[in-house]
Amino acid sequence: MAKKILYVQTSGTDAPERLYAPFILATTARAMGIDATVYFLGKGVTVVMKGNAEKIKLGSFPTVKQVMDQAAKEGVRMLICGQSCQMLGLNGAPEEFEDPAKVVGAATLNYLLLDADAVLSF
Repeated sequence: MAKKILYVQTSGTDAPERLYAPFILATTARAMGIDATVYFLGKGVTVVMKGNAEKIKLGSFPTVKQVMDQAAKEGVRMLICGQSCQMLGLNGAPEEFEDPAKVVGAATLNYLLLDADAVLSF
């Protein structure tokens, strides 16, 4: 059974320096044979809203969208807190977010936390 790492993204587009690490670490985890999930909570939801990640680029790094797409290609799961969507005035509809991110209920985070071998928060 593969190990599991959960990355909880609470920082949003207003803190661009905190957006790269979850995707890079999760992609690295997948290369190591570890299951990796990024869960977007609170302002973290803004990272996966359509059009936002492609606007963020720091230094010589690619855009956050490019890093996100690479993570998705490697099999990183991306889950969005439905209640956080409501808090931010969003509908939580799939068309509001980048693929393959999916909106889930609050209980999902609790189950992921209980099942994870490690948890990191950004």
